[in-house]
Amino acid sequence: MNACASPQLIVFSGIDGAGKSTQITSLTRALAASGHKPVYLWTRGGYTGPFNTLKTIVRKILGKKVLPSGRTVARTKAFRMGWVRTVWLTLAILDLALVYGIYLRWLCLTGRTVIADRYLSDTWIDFTLNFPGADFDDWPLWKLLELVTPQPDHAFLLLIPVEESLRRSKQKDEPFPDSEEVLKQRLAHYTRFSCTGDWHMINCTRLLDDIAAEIASTVTGRSQS
Repeated sequence: MNACASPQLIVFSGIDGAGKSTQITSLTRALAASGHKPVYLWTRGGYTGPFNTLKTIVRKILGKKVLPSGRTVARTKAFRMGWVRTVWLTLAILDLALVYGIYLRWLCLTGRTVIADRYLSDTWIDFTLNFPGADFDDWPLWKLLELVTPQPDHAFLLLIPVEESLRRSKQKDEPFPDSEEVLKQRLAHYTRFSCTGDWHMINCTRLLDDIAAEIASTVTGRSQS
């Protein structure tokens, strides 16, 4: 990944229920108070706005049996067909290349501060868990995506134990929560990421205000009173 031009690209990743949305809102307010108006960018491979529109068109043309929606048995069965899985992954990767390589870079080059809710590493985990054996990260197209994706100025990795993630998901009545086993796999991947030195890992079992202060001080370079 290449560096993004000034001012700042700030990325939030991590396990479900860790409080990404809460901390993004808090940081946005802190930046706004200092005169910045950050752009919020949510991305997830295969679920961006343009890609959702494309899926709707495909379903109308080919029928819902070819590309079922939601976490259903029919969808799982459809993705067992190699050509469906390959086409879906190819289009999803191309979509992210456009979002990160063109739109996000344009925001950076025009002087905007961007807060990214999920980023390339989150999509890598999604694809790895959802398409075992696809080896998508060996594809030249994925290598291209990595090349055009800007390097964040700050990358925060928000983590909580699996049990706490399950509790918070139930409390929020999440419509499609991950199973305990999937959450364990996600946490294992995120934990490995935290060892690379590219991430600012945050234990999100702490008080929300303490977490917000740590994030704000990291981004602004000023200690919080």
